[in-house]
Amino acid sequence: MVGIATKGQLRMSFLRWALVLVPLIVLVGSLAGAVSGSGETGWYAALEKPPFQPPSYLFGIVWPILYALMAFALVAVIQARGSRWRGLAIGLFVVQLIVNLLWSPIFFGMHQVSFAFWWILLMLALAIGTTVIFGRVRRIAAWLMLPYLAWISFAALLNFEIDRLNPDAETLVVGTTSTQI
Repeated sequence: MVGIATKGQLRMSFLRWALVLVPLIVLVGSLAGAVSGSGETGWYAALEKPPFQPPSYLFGIVWPILYALMAFALVAVIQARGSRWRGLAIGLFVVQLIVNLLWSPIFFGMHQVSFAFWWILLMLALAIGTTVIFGRVRRIAAWLMLPYLAWISFAALLNFEIDRLNPDAETLVVGTTSTQI
């Protein structure tokens, strides 16, 4: 058979890509956070937080959902074989994902709160660019990226406020307790 794929073949191709990429991107995103020690570490707990800081458990719920939505958006773009923007869209997605994965080690691992703020602005700019190009390939892909854009915009504001409230965050050393018997 030579020619255009049937609707069933296209659905199965989408499903195969989704079955690989969605768990992979969620796993890689989760591992990046876990390896960098993101969450309620002693250092992070010692930082002053703004009043709009969400509870820590919320991050563990939101990020996997965002990574899954991003992966479905990528799959929609991968499926658009005829689009002249497809290659650029996939390339931008990969770059913004790498920048995303490096934020946690910068903020939580290296305690570079000020640098992490500038890094998250780079992430936001790349994510906006990716979303715009995704929209040129497949409109649904751009819509799937919007929750991610909203969340990293909020995260940038949160990062900014933590930096403002903790000018010594980079040098903050949390004391260890010891007991003598």
